[in-house]
Amino acid sequence: MARSRTHKHVPLPAAAVALTLAVTSCGFGGSDPDTLQVWIMQGTNPDETAFFEEANAAFTEETGIAVEVEFVPWQDAHDKISTSIAGGTTPDVAELGNTFTPGFADAGALHDLSGYVDDTSQYIPGLMEMGELDEGVYGVPWYASIRSVVYRSDLFEEHGLEVPENWAELRETALALSEAEEDMTAFPVPGDAQYSVMPWIWGGGGEIAVQGSDGTWDSTIDTAEGRAGIEFFTGLALEDGVSSTGAVNWNEIDVMEAVADEEAAMAILGSANPKAILEANPDLEGRIDSFTLPGQDGGHMPSFAGGSLLSVFEGTGNEETAQRYVEHLTGDEFSARWAEETGFFPGTVEGVETFSAAADPVLQPFAVQLSEASRGLPVAPEWSQVESEKVIVAMQQDILNGNATVDEATEAAAADIERILNGG
Repeated sequence: MARSRTHKHVPLPAAAVALTLAVTSCGFGGSDPDTLQVWIMQGTNPDETAFFEEANAAFTEETGIAVEVEFVPWQDAHDKISTSIAGGTTPDVAELGNTFTPGFADAGALHDLSGYVDDTSQYIPGLMEMGELDEGVYGVPWYASIRSVVYRSDLFEEHGLEVPENWAELRETALALSEAEEDMTAFPVPGDAQYSVMPWIWGGGGEIAVQGSDGTWDSTIDTAEGRAGIEFFTGLALEDGVSSTGAVNWNEIDVMEAVADEEAAMAILGSANPKAILEANPDLEGRIDSFTLPGQDGGHMPSFAGGSLLSVFEGTGNEETAQRYVEHLTGDEFSARWAEETGFFPGTVEGVETFSAAADPVLQPFAVQLSEASRGLPVAPEWSQVESEKVIVAMQQDILNGNATVDEATEAAAADIERILNGG
């Protein structure tokens, strides 16, 4: 088995904890507005500081409104936002993961933006669905993210390896890399990265949860089809030894850093990760590439279409100003710049097409994954509880730690998902 990663050699860049652009206010909407408070998530994307310096300066020049951006680590985001809602200390605008939005909207914490969003069909459907509740719009798609496989193209060339086109070839490739590169993790199987697990559930033919005509949610993770994919993925670690023992505790940031540190040969990562990896380790320029997640018997395996929405909080008194800021960031100029600088895809259908045509070749497989093999999650306010209870993470870690068999772990996960989504 590949060695366990014990420390980081190439630290990823950290954006400033807070970025404040204070400008004399000349008023907006007939009043003297307070400084706009904005929370932006931080973690797997490249350093955002320079982008927001320019975007906020342009907004301030246009409106006279000062903007203060606070970068919040993704792993702390849900709890921090929940605490701010309970304490009445919410920001005016926040970037919300698309799975966060239904729950916060259902709780009445978000301002309805339907008066601003004239045509929801312009946005990527899976993202827009997560921002809609009843007749309201509570989040505007900002950018999309999809997960495929990033790999060391130089090592593939050195060892005469081809891009795998099905599960069997993926396993053979991982085994070959593990044997040839003894000091590297060939293919990390992380325990704390639920979006790296979901493709295998779908790839085997299972469903995380589907809603019946009577409104009841049913999970088929514990069917033979759902178990097939999970058994294959965890088997790469437990039976084939192509992962690291320490990866049972790795999240997506740990996996990304393993690639940046030249300690992993290929890994499931997001579309913004290649740029972040090269930012951390420029020596990898020209030595990494990507491929879509291969299907069990060929084709493409579905991957979670994630991304972020921009939401405005209710009751701050700055709703009109905040809505205008959302329009500013999601407009053509700054959404295109964000895509170019981060590797994320724009949140609109047209934006994805335009960006993909001119994107770095490393991102082309991600664009294919997004357009041809992407999936969403249950659009249910309770889904955030599934994530906060780490149901899928617990399932994965129980299997990897040997605390449960695939059958036992999937049965428990399916029961928990159904209990939560069905209000039990």
